[in-house]
Amino acid sequence: MCRFENAPNRTVLYRIAQVLVDVFIDSYEQPPQSIVLDIDDTDDPTYGHQQLSLFNAYHDCYCYMPLHIYEGKSGKLITTILRPGKRASGREIVSILKRLLKKIREAWPGVGIIIRGDSYYSSPAVYDFCTENNIKYVLGFKPYKPVVQRAQDLMNKAKELYEISKTTVKLYGEFSYQAGSWSEPNRVICKAEYNHKGPNTCFIVTNLAHAKRRFIYETVYCGRGASELMIKEHKNHLASDRTSCSSFEANQFRLFMHSIAYILMHTFREKHLDNTEFAKAQFNKIRLKLLKTGARVRQLSTKIKIHLPYSYPLKKEFWKIWMSCCSPGYS
Repeated sequence: MCRFENAPNRTVLYRIAQVLVDVFIDSYEQPPQSIVLDIDDTDDPTYGHQQLSLFNAYHDCYCYMPLHIYEGKSGKLITTILRPGKRASGREIVSILKRLLKKIREAWPGVGIIIRGDSYYSSPAVYDFCTENNIKYVLGFKPYKPVVQRAQDLMNKAKELYEISKTTVKLYGEFSYQAGSWSEPNRVICKAEYNHKGPNTCFIVTNLAHAKRRFIYETVYCGRGASELMIKEHKNHLASDRTSCSSFEANQFRLFMHSIAYILMHTFREKHLDNTEFAKAQFNKIRLKLLKTGARVRQLSTKIKIHLPYSYPLKKEFWKIWMSCCSPGYS
């Protein structure tokens, strides 16, 4: 296994990354009208002498920061990139998106694309790339002082309404803003919330021109929270944080292997667990209750028999799933 993990070089790893995108594209029978790219990273603590393991002050440990990209509406994995233990720069994000979107646009020339991410992916380089390539974006935005000042009246109004009603107040406003490093103004949406804990003001930046501000924030932007559950399944349920090889390339290969496991599990749940109690189950439940079932295997001269325990409480569900996995000509 050690030789196997250390065998792939950078060229092989790049080809594997391309294949993951090809698998994502091939998972659609018809080109979709639109897709949502959810971009997020997660901490992957390291405990030895792994290459490019860096100390991250936010997570207070030495770690990697692998980048995960999913299709937000379906939960399908597009790719995972192992990175050093620091936040990605705008230039790095653009270099990844450029290669990714090239393959997607070659397969689906007319597909609409929306990119979602938190404020760490909000940078002038990303804005310019999206504008040049006809891509929509909804990204978090840090509350810099000039932006907070523009939203001060809305924040004061939310506080006044809370003092009258004593219930949580949410108000939405927007304004056009251009920082000194931006090539053009952008639409900034402000959520001014006030509750018993005090003010909770958040900002997002977008190039969606016509949608309502509440819809953009509550439906489009907040919808990216589902990607955190996808990362949870990838990282915790499939143990993709086991990157203990000393070589960075070997750890990237490990991450790809776990990504392939994610694709298999997601496809299995989507195609064969529909109309069962596992239709919306997390991967750990599927793994523990279906895939780790004890059985006795008998190898005969012309066939192999698998005997499941008579006391297995999910045998009816298991049979239904088994028949779904079999070919139509199975009897």
